[in-house]
Amino acid sequence: MRRSLIVFVVFGAALAPSVHGAEQAGPTLDHIHMLIPGGAGGGWDRTARNVGKVLTDSSLVDNIRYENMSGGGGGKAIAHLIELNDANMLMVNSTPIVVRALRGVFPQSFRDLKPIASVIGDYSTVVVRTQSKIDTLQTLGSLQQANPRTVAIAGGSVPGGTDHIFAALLVKSLGGTPQTTKYIPYDAGGKAMAGLLSGEVQALSSGYGEVVDMVQQGWIRLLCIGAPARLSEAPDTPTCEEAGAPGATFVNWRGFFAPPASPASSSPPALWRCG
Repeated sequence: MRRSLIVFVVFGAALAPSVHGAEQAGPTLDHIHMLIPGGAGGGWDRTARNVGKVLTDSSLVDNIRYENMSGGGGGKAIAHLIELNDANMLMVNSTPIVVRALRGVFPQSFRDLKPIASVIGDYSTVVVRTQSKIDTLQTLGSLQQANPRTVAIAGGSVPGGTDHIFAALLVKSLGGTPQTTKYIPYDAGGKAMAGLLSGEVQALSSGYGEVVDMVQQGWIRLLCIGAPARLSEAPDTPTCEEAGAPGATFVNWRGFFAPPASPASSSPPALWRCG
């Protein structure tokens, strides 16, 4: 409930100039096409669908269509958004759109898009199966340093993405060599979680929002959260710094981008007029 309220307040503020002027006219838009650069069950997917639900429940938008488009760590979806240049299309994205653009991984850049709103910040975590013998972050670090090839850490993003960055940051903070991190990429967090539960990997690097449900159901156990202080909703889980990884803090923002400026002949919808 609180996460939905935050999303509504931030995204609603972006829509405010048109909402106030159209209070008697009903929804601001008749439809939005949400482009999701990864598979089902991941952070991008959950963010897009949660925000979409808030927008439709609040009668700000009539209909929302969701399209999952994996490939190139988000590069395929970015190229698609730019090529179509549809004023009613929004793409959800996060920290990797900046990181991968700066590394020159794909030709397009976040600078080629129109930022709409940042709606959520999700602290990174590392989790293991409940029945795992890895009971602390220090145990994970010791095993990784003793034989890096035997400790596979999954993530729902491509190599060089946020899950990989956080896993390597943990290894470095625990005294190991980040380049030795055995990172196994999956197409979105849902598949990465399946890999952890099936025993394909020993640990999972992911956002707290992506793992909290499975933690509450007792399937997995949090080793630490990459926040500067303990979260009020997880008071018994140490920060990664408390667990022995100094400096291992990481928050992944998620938000929405629109395509480049629409053709001059068309009248831009409300989502383009957020300033």
